[in-house]
Amino acid sequence: MKSTAIASQKELKNLHLDNLDWKSNLEFIESEVKFINQLLNSYVFEPTTPNLFERLQEYKITMKTLEKDISKLHQEIRKHESELGGMLECDTISCDNYYYKDHLILQQDFDEFYQRFKKLKSEVFNYAGGILKKNKKDC
Repeated sequence: MKSTAIASQKELKNLHLDNLDWKSNLEFIESEVKFINQLLNSYVFEPTTPNLFERLQEYKITMKTLEKDISKLHQEIRKHESELGGMLECDTISCDNYYYKDHLILQQDFDEFYQRFKKLKSEVFNYAGGILKKNKKDC
């Protein structure tokens, strides 16, 4: 009985560490989103690039959606974190399974979000890198 309680506390600690990791990653992503938005709204692009305005607008719209996803994930993580305390009061396997299932769903949501973010960031950087103004300085 005592070893089950210790194992449960250890598992709960791991779930809590996952939550902390998600929160930390989201904070870092938010700073990257801020930078990308500043880049997209700057005037560092070659104005003669075909479809420049349209492409930048598409990225800006996608970034707005991403920001909403970040906010939703923050809420889900906070909710999940507050519910983890309920695991200590669980006295059945089905009760524990509820929290683990919820945790796995949140893990999957975060992982899918993170993959979408990395893909978008890569697209924006590749696109922007190719059309930035070339500031030539005469030597």
